[in-house]
Amino acid sequence: MIGFEKAYCEYRLNRVEHALKTIQGIPEQTDKLKELYAQVLYRLERYDECLAVYKDLIRNSQDDYEEERKTNLSAVLAAQSTWENTSPEDLGLPESSYELCYNAACCLIGQGQLSQAMQKLQKAEELCRKSLAEDSDVTEEDVEAELAIIHSQMAYVMQLQGRTEDALQLYNQVIKLKPSDVGLLAVTANNIITINKDQNVFDSKKKVKLTSAEGVEHKLAKKQLQAIEINKALLAMYTNQADQCKKLLASQQAQSPGHPRPVLIQVAQLCREKQHNKAIELLQRFSDQHPVSASGIKLTMAQLYLTQGHVTKACDILKSIEEFKYKPGMISALVTMYTNEEDIDSAIDVFTQAIQHYQSEQPGSAIHLSLVREAANYKLKYGRKKEATSDLEQLWKQNTNDVHTLAQLISAYSLVDQDKAKALSKHLPSPDTMSFNVDVDELENSHGATYVRKKAAKVVGESQPKEQGPQDVKKKKKKKKGKLPKNYDPKSTPDPERWLPIRERSYYRGKKKGKKKEQVGRGTQGATSGGSAELDASKSASSPPTSPQPGSGAGTATSNAVPPRQQKPAVAGATRKKAPQKKKKGGKGGW
Repeated sequence: MIGFEKAYCEYRLNRVEHALKTIQGIPEQTDKLKELYAQVLYRLERYDECLAVYKDLIRNSQDDYEEERKTNLSAVLAAQSTWENTSPEDLGLPESSYELCYNAACCLIGQGQLSQAMQKLQKAEELCRKSLAEDSDVTEEDVEAELAIIHSQMAYVMQLQGRTEDALQLYNQVIKLKPSDVGLLAVTANNIITINKDQNVFDSKKKVKLTSAEGVEHKLAKKQLQAIEINKALLAMYTNQADQCKKLLASQQAQSPGHPRPVLIQVAQLCREKQHNKAIELLQRFSDQHPVSASGIKLTMAQLYLTQGHVTKACDILKSIEEFKYKPGMISALVTMYTNEEDIDSAIDVFTQAIQHYQSEQPGSAIHLSLVREAANYKLKYGRKKEATSDLEQLWKQNTNDVHTLAQLISAYSLVDQDKAKALSKHLPSPDTMSFNVDVDELENSHGATYVRKKAAKVVGESQPKEQGPQDVKKKKKKKKGKLPKNYDPKSTPDPERWLPIRERSYYRGKKKGKKKEQVGRGTQGATSGGSAELDASKSASSPPTSPQPGSGAGTATSNAVPPRQQKPAVAGATRKKAPQKKKKGGKGGW
């Protein structure tokens, strides 16, 4: 029987589906066949089945490959954590080798525990250096090549933490090593592109070639390949390669029809071309065909409507998103937009529907009472006191000791139902219980008081008020007369248009045109003018010397400096999705 050999050849030739069929057709399941079966399941991203096979192998086999199987098992757990967003099962695997430690770090990255993941990666680097230092044939270049995948994953963690400069430096170090793993090169180059955004386009164009190397599709997971293609489309869009961008997006939509990101990039391209109506139609069509992904699409539609000034249409789109309809942020946005449109009734209706929802789902909860209070304050602000009374009464019944709410309720009822206001006022505390032992004079004279009442001066003895004498009466200051011009004539009538410019006065007739002075150099070439005799040096009594006299300074000429060119301002970029690294895999028939 050569079934195992056939399946292994198919696996090595990247015919994974054929290898799976061959293995399933072999009746006798040996350990080495199970090992190959697990590898095939891993390549097909069927991680749950792969995990079960490795558990069975570790439990029922006794040979020298136990550590390799545990390494592969940890790789499956890391893949589940990263690509399926599930919490990995704690199997108590040791971290005795740098491969196991690396895969444990990948699990932590999938769970978002970046600090702990960085510590695991540093530990994996130490273990790798120690294990390779024992081999005398291994050079420093071999060590750095083996550490490349760990360093690239460290850079990815730094990038997630916002340390983009450190991450970029470490990524470039990995690229300079030119590792033989095309998958590692592709992911590292892709992550450099995400850091560059659209600021360093030439470098990104160089790096994007590394993501298209031969065999990359067999080394990376589907989500990694999808992220790389999306980033290629984004780079094409920002470099104004519209046809290339549409071609890449069409390929992605054919592979993943329900994925919203290609549609969003296509909408961004249409908006760059000022085709907003087509963009909205595309979003509406996609949301109708794929209701599962409609939430993010509808948010984008609302944003486009707002940029065009259609606030009411944007509100209608937002209210149609059932997933976010009763979220506090959505309620706040809707009320703000309706208020901006002066549609108070619609804003109050948003509050009413939200309160009814929480009244049935979470009665008496903090968010329910908060919405009731905000609705009451909103109605009071816009003069809807009759409608605010029901909300305030509901709040007061929840807490009868809330004097502030009771005062608001009485104030609202005073304009609607005075008898009800008088009845509620009996519940107010008495003035004696509300008074505080406060010294008013001391409070007013304190440093923090904005107004200080001045105390009257103490009178020592009785004294009669003095009569005001003539010297006590304040003299009125005389206004000084303005200075007149020197040529002022009091008998002449001033010009009523003296405040206007000369050219705007009614009697302005313009300057008189005199005879033009003869100028040198005017007329046709060789023509003489009447004043040419004056220019004849031979007829002058004495001609000044044309050359400088000894001892006199020579004249200097000035030159105009060329102004510097202005640099074009940098264009702000958009973030792109980062593709995490693949997991280290060991064992027979590995990567």
